[in-house]
Amino acid sequence: MKEKVFPISQQRLEEIIAKYPTPFHIYDEKAIRANIRRLFKAFSWAPEFREHFAVKATPNPRLMQILAEEGAGSDCSSLAELCLSEAAGITGEKIMLTSNDTPADEFQKAIDLGAVINLDDITHIEYLEKHAGMPKIMSFRYNPGNLIAGNDIIGKPMEAKYGLTHDQILKAYKMAQDRGVKRFGLHCMVISNELRTEGFALTASIMFNLAKEIKETLGITLEFVNLGGGIGIPYEPSQEEVNLEEVGEAIHKLYDEIMVPAGLGQCAICFESGRAITGPYGYLVSTAIHEKHTYKNYIGLDSCMANLMRPALYGAYHHITVVGKEHAPKDHVYDVTGSLCENNDKFAIDRQLPKIDMGDRIVIHDTGAHGHSMGFNYNGKLRSAELLLREDGSVEMIRRAETLDDYFATLTGFDGAIMK
Repeated sequence: MKEKVFPISQQRLEEIIAKYPTPFHIYDEKAIRANIRRLFKAFSWAPEFREHFAVKATPNPRLMQILAEEGAGSDCSSLAELCLSEAAGITGEKIMLTSNDTPADEFQKAIDLGAVINLDDITHIEYLEKHAGMPKIMSFRYNPGNLIAGNDIIGKPMEAKYGLTHDQILKAYKMAQDRGVKRFGLHCMVISNELRTEGFALTASIMFNLAKEIKETLGITLEFVNLGGGIGIPYEPSQEEVNLEEVGEAIHKLYDEIMVPAGLGQCAICFESGRAITGPYGYLVSTAIHEKHTYKNYIGLDSCMANLMRPALYGAYHHITVVGKEHAPKDHVYDVTGSLCENNDKFAIDRQLPKIDMGDRIVIHDTGAHGHSMGFNYNGKLRSAELLLREDGSVEMIRRAETLDDYFATLTGFDGAIMK
């Protein structure tokens, strides 16, 4: 069992909290940089490897800038994410817009940026042509149906709203060809938080064989195959992390067996990892402010589901460290909760932890993806700050905490009297 360690000492954490009160998310720059370098190295065999960081995981331009310095582009699914990419200095074909019921202004922004447009449905071709024009390079998202089982997060492919069927995708490339598009890629995203090497190998096998079929049937030599993201992280200490080197080699073997003999040996390999890049290196830091003893024992934090939704949404496990009590006996059982008027506002249920005293600092691990980004304002809760632990040990605020002024700012016909 691998121990989960918070990379900041208790003394240093108190110094940070004195300047930036809890709750906040904090990200470890050094670890994030080392992690993405490992991903690139695992696919260094490819003629070209591209990582389009999934902006939805952690949509902060400062983090995106760091990843861009390491060679990453971005995977976007909204106008805001396209604008965040631009703000971080990511433009051109470093950006991929993966369409999902996309409105015209988002298509137009992607074309203006020179992004790769990845269409989710065959009907989007005519919509795109009518409202924004055809791009220079286009990709289509494949839904392989019952060839892959899927999982609880992303759903079964047969029931998912994403992607084109096999017959549709062949027709779609021909329709795009007829409209003057000459450059193409292929995309698939059917697994999420996958820890098994064979899951990635199966996706690669399906995609490489489809790329071969597209060339043989339509004469299209794809420029890239995007295998999606889906690389999981070991949220639970008992889980093993993905062996990126093993995954890279498994896909390398399939590439040599399928792509190279088909004359596709110059095709780039793409991933759109988000969780796997930043997830393990973000932490939600909170303070214990209430305790309750009824039918169960509860510890209430100054954070809530608005700061981290995954446990309530998926029943997901996130490891918890009580700072200063890392090696104390875990001889108490708690539900660790927030203050929303929702009974599912719980970070942990029946969790064995050391005795927690009021004022203890509680660290929730693996919140570097789909943590702050999934925040919301239900109950009028305000989203927390985001901090960056720099490589030199200094701390930079990369997003301030929301205020009540922010919460009321979009109201119309309101003179601000509540705030006076």
